[in-house]
Amino acid sequence: MLIDIKELAPLLREVKTIAIVGAVDKPGRPVDMVGRALIEMGFTVIPVHPKRSDVWGLPTYSALGDIPMQVDMVDLFRAPQFCPAHAREVLSMTPLPKIFWMQSGISSPEAREILAGSGITVVEDRCSKVEMQAMGIHR
Repeated sequence: MLIDIKELAPLLREVKTIAIVGAVDKPGRPVDMVGRALIEMGFTVIPVHPKRSDVWGLPTYSALGDIPMQVDMVDLFRAPQFCPAHAREVLSMTPLPKIFWMQSGISSPEAREILAGSGITVVEDRCSKVEMQAMGIHR
């Protein structure tokens, strides 16, 4: 579990690939602003959305399990009630991602419990773009 955001910095420096669950490229939406910023910061961003095939001009997968490459971080833009299902989905990924990140305003004790003991660091109610920019992390 994450206690202090500063403890996360060394782990974030290892992140290269970020799956964004709930990805949409509608201007003004927080997910669009964060996704574009992470791309500009040099990360490999993998959009995940069940009904879209292209977000930000990138191939988009309908589920985390469909992604054919290693994912270092899963960044969730989904309501709290959907987080436990995504936590279970993450546990079936090989290899496991290092970080399960729930964006600002999102937290889920159930998702946190599902991932307890998995070795995956859980972040809740924080903006990945804001935190990475504040720490000067980019690729």
